[in-house]
Amino acid sequence: MENLIIDEKLYMAPLRMEDASVIFETINQDRFYLRKWLPFVDYTYAVEDTKLYIKGVLRKSAYERRDDVFTLWYEGRFAGLIGFRDTDWGNCHTEIGYWLAEKMQKKGIAVRAAEKMIGFAFKNLNMNRVKIRCGVGNHQSAAIPKKLGFTFEGIEREGEKHKSFFIDLEVYSLLKSEWIRKSFF
Repeated sequence: MENLIIDEKLYMAPLRMEDASVIFETINQDRFYLRKWLPFVDYTYAVEDTKLYIKGVLRKSAYERRDDVFTLWYEGRFAGLIGFRDTDWGNCHTEIGYWLAEKMQKKGIAVRAAEKMIGFAFKNLNMNRVKIRCGVGNHQSAAIPKKLGFTFEGIEREGEKHKSFFIDLEVYSLLKSEWIRKSFF
């Protein structure tokens, strides 16, 4: 797969093993900032942990469909990750997950990248439904599906484990028919 250009400052590149160091360095540098909403941060202690994650994403055979994950690059610098997760190919729905480095916040990166992913899901993957879940209280993350016209479906109670406790998740979705009607297609 090739890079997906969003604009002159921002593009998405398919996740590669060569990205492990920059991803880990960003997680490590922003550990305190990221850990509040991302449970994997507390299990990422070395670049080897990031390599294991990338191997897991890339390991599926040619006969298996895997979820696409992309690195985000803003003005030539690594900004974060975005990707599909838990795709149900039979029922044509997927979820988008994302995170950004702290210094890359408030530049519109996640909104524009999520918009690109939504179009990719509907046009290229023939999905019918895209979902985004955010921790209750993570207002920055929840703003993304709201800006993109998603419908708030409700709260997934204790939907994500963070160390020894669970957090509730806000669930948002967008249907292909809604996307077409809003002229984003």
